[in-house]
Amino acid sequence: MKTQTVTLNNYSEQNKVEMVNFYNEATEDYAFWSNDYNMHFGYFIPFKTNPFKRDAMLNEMNKQVIKRLGIKTTKNRLIDLGCGMGATMRYALKKHSTIIAYGVTLSDFQVQQGNELLKGKNGIILKENYNNTAFQSNSFDSAIAIESFCHSGHNAKSLKEAYRILKPGGRLVIADAFLKKDRSELCHGAKYAYEKLCSHWSLEKLETHTYIQKQLETLGFTNIKVEDVSFRVAPSVLHVPFAIGGFIIKKLLSYKGLKRESSHNLKGSFYALLSGLHMKSFGYYIISATKYK
Repeated sequence: MKTQTVTLNNYSEQNKVEMVNFYNEATEDYAFWSNDYNMHFGYFIPFKTNPFKRDAMLNEMNKQVIKRLGIKTTKNRLIDLGCGMGATMRYALKKHSTIIAYGVTLSDFQVQQGNELLKGKNGIILKENYNNTAFQSNSFDSAIAIESFCHSGHNAKSLKEAYRILKPGGRLVIADAFLKKDRSELCHGAKYAYEKLCSHWSLEKLETHTYIQKQLETLGFTNIKVEDVSFRVAPSVLHVPFAIGGFIIKKLLSYKGLKRESSHNLKGSFYALLSGLHMKSFGYYIISATKYK
């Protein structure tokens, strides 16, 4: 048993190193995916968002996540757990003048460049591990995690830390891809796509949405709502092959080779699309909850 624990810890540490290297080297590539450096998928609303305009859908996802926080007119301390370049933070600050935004990431590149984009705004990005931050308990009114907890395998530690730093009555909103069934129950095609996705995007693993709900309940969260928004997200996922093709052509025309991390990013995007086709095995969910007062 002791040997298994050491092996798991070594795997987790190795995955963290690979994830940090991935984002240090490949984050700038996301400018091709989003002018605002949104490093996530989008949200489509029929007759409201244009399915051909990717940035509109990506910012709609920001809007949907922030809306579920239920921010009032009083001061609100918001933390983005795995903030990337701070795109969601910037969106929140633009929409709510009462917000003070903090973001955490392990990537030096994202800290430096993200803070450049936040200049003059009421927000800051810090180099912190969202599983074990230096913030005091009961520090934040709101917490979000958009496609970030997957990098540490949807670990219960991530949820526990979010609970610790939230004030009583504080809101947590998670937007991410989850399994609909246990990994052992995946069909051959779904298992192949899952393993490749995790490998290329440095994801420790994915959990089921039911696992997350149970963990939230155990921690003491209330008002837990699990929304399957897979069909809302699908139109932005369908942009993946076009974005990949355009990015490769751009690199070829500039006579620049693809970095290893960029190659992994592109392959990961492809397997994200492939995973999405296995609708009985994968889904995209927005999960919201309130810390018990």
